[in-house]
Amino acid sequence: MRKVFLDTNIILDFLDDKRPHHEDALKLIALLTTHDWQIVISEDMMSTIFYIRKNPKQVLAFYRYVLSHWDVKPYGVGLIKEAVERSIENDLDFEDMLQCLCAKKEGCVMVVTEDQGFVNCGIEVMDYAACLDALHQHP
Repeated sequence: MRKVFLDTNIILDFLDDKRPHHEDALKLIALLTTHDWQIVISEDMMSTIFYIRKNPKQVLAFYRYVLSHWDVKPYGVGLIKEAVERSIENDLDFEDMLQCLCAKKEGCVMVVTEDQGFVNCGIEVMDYAACLDALHQHP
């Protein structure tokens, strides 16, 4: 099964119908699910999203689904240390580096994000348009 890592902004778009990319997030997650992709997120995203969304019942109901259908992965101290070093050495965004390294460690073939400056750690990074196009062409 192919694995894809979703950035925090994708999940926030999915949960918030007022965000500009909400419809894209709905389409993306529906396509990933119907085309048998394994969706991966990091466990730290759960507390971040809960804090940002300010809608406990909605987020917790969503987490109930996520925990039974998606892979929620920890970073671990080794990965955090590697992200710190790479971020310092290359002046990179630490959060992005954590997520990219986690995706790589978990065998994901791509990271989906709307962050145009997302770091590259050797995994393909796609925005909604590119990912949706790729899924339509090669389900």
